[in-house]
Amino acid sequence: MTIAVTFLPRTAPAPLPPIAFIGGGNMASAIIGGLIKQGTPADAFEVVEPFEEARKKLVQSFGITAHAEAGEALSRCAVVVWAVKPQTFAEAARPVRAFAENALHLSVAAGIPSTSIARWLGSERVVRAMPNTPALVGQGMTGLYARAGVDAADRVLVGQLLAPTGELLWVDDEAALDAVTAMSGSGPAYVFYFIEAMTEAGVEMGLSPDQAQRLAIGTFTGASALAHSATEPPSVLRERVTSKGGTTYAALTSLEGADVKAKFKTAIRAAQKRAAELGDEFGKA
Repeated sequence: MTIAVTFLPRTAPAPLPPIAFIGGGNMASAIIGGLIKQGTPADAFEVVEPFEEARKKLVQSFGITAHAEAGEALSRCAVVVWAVKPQTFAEAARPVRAFAENALHLSVAAGIPSTSIARWLGSERVVRAMPNTPALVGQGMTGLYARAGVDAADRVLVGQLLAPTGELLWVDDEAALDAVTAMSGSGPAYVFYFIEAMTEAGVEMGLSPDQAQRLAIGTFTGASALAHSATEPPSVLRERVTSKGGTTYAALTSLEGADVKAKFKTAIRAAQKRAAELGDEFGKA
């Protein structure tokens, strides 16, 4: 399957309409915090968060209004961001629906199909987003899919709302979000896994834990920045630092001998398969 995608540059800060967040966890905090830093006033937000401790943290951190349950305050919001756990989405949607008939809905809940979201909320203005955890530091990669009821202005609004989290990528086929989930959604864990392995190897070779970790993280950060700015593909960049008979050649030959690339691709496909399964499981309610 060929997946059509569109990369969007970070959108310049612009005035936003009132925004509701259903769920006030890490991803909601990342978006709210980023928008406030860009100048969006605290009174532009309404948050529904049932857990008292989480509500207090949001109020203390951002000075926003947070509610224990959905109510009339949501009616003023032009956008509703769904930052709930997939298994609680259907239940959370019931009390919100009456107050958000005309809103644009943006879901960051993993796996829930847009058809289910549209059915639960009685609206076709639904955008699904698959962000990743680097969004917490403004370096995220978010995949997006819009239903037919979402117009160009809605897409621009979503771009403005998510701009503080990092880069955005629109896909034309909702099934492609399972691939996005497998690559960038779960991807930070893969990077952390290799950083962990490099750090352990460094310690085993005589470096201190701090030295090994700094080298591992710095190498990933630098290599990623180089790959991002280069016009050549990663394969060419790899070849440039691999002299036959040298140290890099020895390491890569060992990796190829262990079939690491093929196994890594198999692992990513396993994540894609599980993403589809979760959609089927939680989207039936």
